[in-house]
Amino acid sequence: MKLLVVGAGTMGRWFAGTVAAERAVDTDIVFADADPDAATAAADALGGRTIALDADEQFDGVCLAVPISAIEESIATHAAKAERALIDVTGVMADPVAAMAEHAPDRERVSFHPLFAPENAPGTVAVVADAPGPTTDEIRTALAAENDLFGTSPDEHDEAMATVQARTHAAVLAYALVAEDVREEFHTPISGPLTDLADQVLSGSPGVYSEVQAAFDGAEAVAAAAERIADADRDEFEQLYCEARDDRSERSSSRERDR
Repeated sequence: MKLLVVGAGTMGRWFAGTVAAERAVDTDIVFADADPDAATAAADALGGRTIALDADEQFDGVCLAVPISAIEESIATHAAKAERALIDVTGVMADPVAAMAEHAPDRERVSFHPLFAPENAPGTVAVVADAPGPTTDEIRTALAAENDLFGTSPDEHDEAMATVQARTHAAVLAYALVAEDVREEFHTPISGPLTDLADQVLSGSPGVYSEVQAAFDGAEAVAAAAERIADADRDEFEQLYCEARDDRSERSSSRERDR
């Protein structure tokens, strides 16, 4: 399989390396990136090669591993290079799935979202198989060798990301901005893990977290909830506590009924 990966960052490298390592036959891995040095470094690490972004070479599959803000333009630019399959691993799904259908209507199309940073692989991968086929099936099999894949829809995925990424990141970052440094002995079963989460978030890329926040826009809801808590007196605080607990219980019961 000739596979072009547009975007030679950590996610593009992870995708290419995983597919190449798990397929039964050789994969010709090719990288293209706005930074030619990054493409060269990725290709050297994986035994692949590079091409310029404006090259017109054809490939069995083209994977877009670019920032969220660049995905639609990238699909429009590179879709014609895919002879069989067009794939993205961007992290948002509604817009890429629609753009791939527009620009590659007669080719296989699948959107993958690894729900982890590449350095924490393996993990769980969300999948929207909009137009699956033999080539994307091979890639799914390779990814599933060490990762847990599950199907979803573009809308379900993007709605979930508003909570599991945008709101979560906003809440953890807010804690990191206000938390004082305390001796380890003072940490509770709540504050200790939360501090570890803050450290994990702050070890990542600010640009990546900024892209996620802009795409899913969850900070306002967290800020509004924090303001309600900050303005509450004792009775109102207890009411908010009970409201949160009851809402969580109802959502849990609803999920159980839907299974």
